[in-house]
Amino acid sequence: MQFRFNTTYRVFWVAVVALLLLPLSVSAQTSSVNAYSPYSMYGPGELLTPGNVQMRSMGGIGIGLRALGQINTQNPASASVMPRKSFLLDFGFDGTHYRNSQPKYNSTGAYLNTAKTAYNTVNIHNIALSFPLAKGLGTIISVAPYSSVGYKLKNTDEQEDNWADIGRVQYLHEGEGDITEVKLAIGWAPWKRLSIGVAAKYYWGNISRSYTTAFTNVITGSGSYASTVGRDRYVVNNFKMQVGLQWNIFQNDNRMLTLGATYDLGGKLNPKRDSYVYNDNVVNTINPYPIRDRIEAVELRVPHQVGVGLYYVDRSIACGVDYVYAAWGSSNEGYSEDISNRMDVVAYTNTHTIKAGIELTPRRTDVRNYLNRMSYRLGARVGNYYQTFAGERVNQLAITAGIGLPVKIWGASSINIGFEYGRSSSPGTLDMAGQKVGLVTQNYYKVAVGINIFSADISDYWFVRQKYD
Repeated sequence: MQFRFNTTYRVFWVAVVALLLLPLSVSAQTSSVNAYSPYSMYGPGELLTPGNVQMRSMGGIGIGLRALGQINTQNPASASVMPRKSFLLDFGFDGTHYRNSQPKYNSTGAYLNTAKTAYNTVNIHNIALSFPLAKGLGTIISVAPYSSVGYKLKNTDEQEDNWADIGRVQYLHEGEGDITEVKLAIGWAPWKRLSIGVAAKYYWGNISRSYTTAFTNVITGSGSYASTVGRDRYVVNNFKMQVGLQWNIFQNDNRMLTLGATYDLGGKLNPKRDSYVYNDNVVNTINPYPIRDRIEAVELRVPHQVGVGLYYVDRSIACGVDYVYAAWGSSNEGYSEDISNRMDVVAYTNTHTIKAGIELTPRRTDVRNYLNRMSYRLGARVGNYYQTFAGERVNQLAITAGIGLPVKIWGASSINIGFEYGRSSSPGTLDMAGQKVGLVTQNYYKVAVGINIFSADISDYWFVRQKYD
């Protein structure tokens, strides 16, 4: 028997090993390198945009996307496009610069100043592997972050009575962690223009949230006071399902228009919870945060979600638009999270997101001019955050761009670079026991690098039965 270990075959097994080792690397990360937002204090945290660098450079579209040399983790029906004797590997990295700002007001509601913070993060975003199982039948295996928690807040008690009777009191809130989505998708094309797919999604990870009431400057003779420390730790291990379809409205050798749709089954993540509250020799405590109530209230859920998308592609242009509805409010009806007895509740709300993007490749087969073979991408995304704060809605906006650099190695492989500017903001203010409080405006600047390895031949070793010479 003759074994032929060529370059493509070795790359295939490197991809498999990398996919198996990724959970170990992800578990070693903390969410401080995935998110930096006070909005991640509640629920599963800040949601990350799914998809590879190409898709996120086009606003995050993907429901209708059906491309031969690209892994689409948003719609399982797309797995059926994989040709026989081929495989795809895709992985990417993100670097993000966050800039948060919050207006400050005095006791009369007059504007004082704006508090600002900045933070940088770097992390792996996703890794995915796709290969065919039979003609018209393919599979996708992917690992990507679903949500992330990362925040550190400090607030000093401004009540003059407490300063006079007790001294300086500070309230500290910290959190970190993430939830990772591991997906196994299978797509089947029973007819030439129609594909259907199903995916099993496994959510795993942990989130830790702590809160401290610290007495930093106790006045002599005022009595005995001690700090209160609490911590909630959630460990998530649960399965969910997704179904999808793609229908080619028209298709020929020069162009194709595809309609896609997906449905995600949501519900409780049922995390295992480890919580404690520690008070050291407390005689009397000033603590406006009802810790015990908050421990009993917090849950982790994912919503039922419906998405539809259109994707058009010809020899030079690819463009698409997606609409995604996530029933965060309906799935969590009657449920809210109390922050303190001085503020209204944080409540879930249904979200509506529109994504649009375009890609231009002047001439894919131009052997003389490399710039003509490059892909140029633009996109945008608008929607709302899945929680409201004292009834105030947080709007979200992202503008994206990117380029694709084709490489000769491994066929239609490419290196992709993406850029994204995003903003979360609300024009409203909150009323905390008569004190005017502004919501945080978050701006971020992201650079993403992705490597897409495509091979249409594995030397007949993986997909063809071995023969004796």
